[in-house]
Amino acid sequence: MARMETSSNLEAELDRLLEIERFDPPEEFREHALLADRSVYEEAERDWQGWWLSQAKELSWFKEPTETLDDSDPPFYKWFADGKLNASHICLDQHVEAGNGERVAFHWRGEEGEERDLTYADLHRDVQRFANALKELGIGKGDIVGIYLPMIPEVVVAMLACARIGAPHNVVFGGFSADSVRERMEFSEAKALITVDGARRKGKTAPIKQQVDSVMADLDTIEHIIVVKHTDAECEMKDGRDVWYHEVMEKADTECPAEELDAEHPLYVLYTSGSTGKPKGVLHTTGGYLTGVASTHRYVFDLHPDEDVYWCSADVGWVTGHSYIVYGPMANGATSVMFEGAPDYPHKGIWWELCERYGVTIFYTAPTAIRACIKWGTEHVEKFNLDKLRLLGTVGEPINPKAWLWYHKVVGGERCPIVDTWWQTETGQIMITPLPGIVSTKPGSATFPYPGIAATVVDEREGKELEPGEPGLLVLTRPWPAMLRTLYREDERFIEQYFSKFGKETYLVGDGARKDEDGYFWIIGRIDDVVNVSGHRLSTAEVESAIVSHQKVAEAAVIGQSDEDTGQAICAFVTLEGDLEGTSELEQEIRDHVGSRIGKFTRPKRIIWADDLPKTRSGKIMRRLLRDIAEGRALGDVTTLRDPDVMSQLEDKIKAEQAEDD
Repeated sequence: MARMETSSNLEAELDRLLEIERFDPPEEFREHALLADRSVYEEAERDWQGWWLSQAKELSWFKEPTETLDDSDPPFYKWFADGKLNASHICLDQHVEAGNGERVAFHWRGEEGEERDLTYADLHRDVQRFANALKELGIGKGDIVGIYLPMIPEVVVAMLACARIGAPHNVVFGGFSADSVRERMEFSEAKALITVDGARRKGKTAPIKQQVDSVMADLDTIEHIIVVKHTDAECEMKDGRDVWYHEVMEKADTECPAEELDAEHPLYVLYTSGSTGKPKGVLHTTGGYLTGVASTHRYVFDLHPDEDVYWCSADVGWVTGHSYIVYGPMANGATSVMFEGAPDYPHKGIWWELCERYGVTIFYTAPTAIRACIKWGTEHVEKFNLDKLRLLGTVGEPINPKAWLWYHKVVGGERCPIVDTWWQTETGQIMITPLPGIVSTKPGSATFPYPGIAATVVDEREGKELEPGEPGLLVLTRPWPAMLRTLYREDERFIEQYFSKFGKETYLVGDGARKDEDGYFWIIGRIDDVVNVSGHRLSTAEVESAIVSHQKVAEAAVIGQSDEDTGQAICAFVTLEGDLEGTSELEQEIRDHVGSRIGKFTRPKRIIWADDLPKTRSGKIMRRLLRDIAEGRALGDVTTLRDPDVMSQLEDKIKAEQAEDD
């Protein structure tokens, strides 16, 4: 791939690319793309229900559906209700039966360099054993099973074993605290929990089982805790409740036929943050969800399963991991990479080393991670040969144009289309995205709804569709297969949260957006991520994007801070490129830069220099904590942070600022 000689040369190249409004699919990519004709959009729009039925029939059903959408009781929609299938069967048995059992499903790489290649036949064997082990422990169809595991192969085995016997799983991200695990197990009334003795993170081991024990003692619904031995961390095993994963596997029968389940049988519950502070249990069912994730994974990533090596760098504990590490890729028979570690351990080039090592052709990651790579420098990318990469993707938040162009230039060598994907835990599947062999991309835009999806931008008061360029609320105006069916045991909250503002047939996304003159969608952040300065409602994401477009800025997080004069003022936490130091001159430069990009009233009133920003282990910036620290309030829970020390460093900076002001 091309090498950048100096940072000034790179800046010049990125400035050149900024002049390009659209990036067309490379001709060589288009020639081999699964979809290269815009007629797919017209076909899907002409008969959108029939189009989704055709996608459903790409799956391996025990009984193929004849019904498509049941919309008799909105918003409680049903898809393919008369069909029967099993997610574990689709992800494993069909590939083994087709003679592809020896295809690698996952190249697994441990944090300390351990490697395991797991074929579809390997996982088929292990999943059947573990499904039988769960049944021996009294777990059956409809029972909720909690999973609290790091990025190790056993997490995939656990999910697919639950699916095999019809026991919905409730996966909790490994970065959450034990209290959060207990809360989610209690809400879902989980019957069993699958966890680990210890989890590794950047050379340190956390005693997970000990932490779980400290909060689970009085939770009566948990009958068994199954423990994977991964690090040999010390832990106690409670008689009658706790069992070792490897011991129950040794005793289990080797054959376990997959249950033939209704399409609307629950596949999993996944808890996500709620505006009230109480997590929401998003419920996904089987047939529609698998249709949505398999179709989008195949066409958004232009998957050729016989040739591609795919890597989604997310964690299985989030919906991205459910949909685009496990169910979508495995339904399509993909070969994937799974990495236990962090993107900067044991060194800042580990991702690119693994791309070279395994011949990765498709790479899918978060804008936050890309911005971290920008800060670390191109030299960590340039050490490795990324010539096999042919497609790049982003997920999790809108990507600012500067990061998009860096990704395109430095990682993709200007030859890889970028699919900027917008979707949610609730949607289950990618909703707005380029099709890489068809759509010309604009840096920062998720482009168009996926075929069969209907989205628009409306005004806040009446739900009236807005003209191009006007910012408003993003809504989805018809159902889609992978949509959540309800909030677990909270039907009224489900309606209130998503289907009350504009009626029971319009899904309120919770994001602001605008469409440009060409119909491209631009997501501008959560509705509640706004700052109201003198009556001007500003998206924090928009201000952040303007700050980060400054050549000396690596990353920024914007919050609203109380202000006597304007109601709220913009406060920006800013991380600079490389070893640059923050100065009063640079503060003014950044303010002027933002003013020129958006308007003078959007200039940050306060800039706080930050060596790093508080992030969860998945890379999400915790703006709630930044609001607390800027307002001088006591900090909330910091247990989910990737590096809790970041907050103490920021507190020290703010105290030093205040001392200078005094």
